[in-house]
This record gives sequence, structure tokens and C-alpha cells, in this order.
Amino acid sequence: MAAANHYELLQIAPDASQQELRQAFRRLSKRYHPDTTDLPAEQAEEAFRHLQQAYLTLSDPERRRLYDVSLRPVPQPLQSLRVSVPQPVPVRRALSGGEWFALLLLGVAVVFSLVLGVGLAWARGTELLREPSWWPGSEQTAQTLPSSTADVVSAAPPGAAVQPSAAGA
Repeated sequence: MAAANHYELLQIAPDASQQELRQAFRRLSKRYHPDTTDLPAEQAEEAFRHLQQAYLTLSDPERRRLYDVSLRPVPQPLQSLRVSVPQPVPVRRALSGGEWFALLLLGVAVVFSLVLGVGLAWARGTELLREPSWWPGSEQTAQTLPSSTADVVSAAPPGAAVQPSAAGA
């Protein structure tokens, strides 16, 4: 009893008159009414409810007009009116003079800091490459590292009393 639309359910043509509509409803209501059918009660009630809905819709001229409009396929131009949002186009451009100058300054600053750091470490006499104590396979520990007297500068001779400076008082 499942029909695609009310016209198929009532077994009439879409241009059927009110009299043809009424005759079709009466004929089918005798077949599907719960009191006069051999179908199970639930199935008969469901079929008769669909039949009544179809008849009520098609018997009213205004409802029938709206129903007919809803059956028509949507015209093709309306379907193609989807608004498409343009995707941004990636822009590859050449660097400007100011951008090249900023990159040059950045490079010079990096090279200068490396030279300054390595120069200061060399001037102090520290090792430039040293494995960390936690490095696996490292045999050296903090106690066995060689120390030079130049690394440790004593502020006061051993056994001397430490006096606060006059500037700090």
C-alpha cells in the first residue's frame, strides 16, 4: 500500500476531476476500511489513514495546487544557484628589497653571535667540545674532570676572616 504520491495511492490521473477522485476514494475505502477488510487491523488502519490523507489533500483545490507544486521537480537553473566561495589562491612573489635587507641583518647577527661566543670561550681557555656527563658511554664523571687553577678564583686567602665591603654598608 506504499505509494509514491497521492495520485498513485488513489489510482487516478493527476488531471482527474473531483467526481473521479470521490469515486476512487469510495472504491478503495471499501477495500481498506478496518471494518470491511480481511487485512490485519493495524495494516488496515494504516492504509485507510493514508487513503483519507490523500483524499483530504486532493479534494481541497488550494491544497491540491500546493501538492502539485511540491511534486514538480525543481527547475535546473535554481539548483545551479549554489553560491561557491572562491578559495584563496596561494601567491608566490619575489622578496622585496626591505625583506632581503632584513634577512641579511638576521644572518649577520647570527654569525656575529656565533663568532662572539666561540671567541669568548677560546679567550677564556675553555674546551669548545665536551661530552656531557650524562652521555652514555662517557667515562668521565664530575669528580674525574680535570680542573685548572685558572677556573677557580678564590675571593679570600684560606683562613682569612671575611669582612663586608665598605661600599655594601
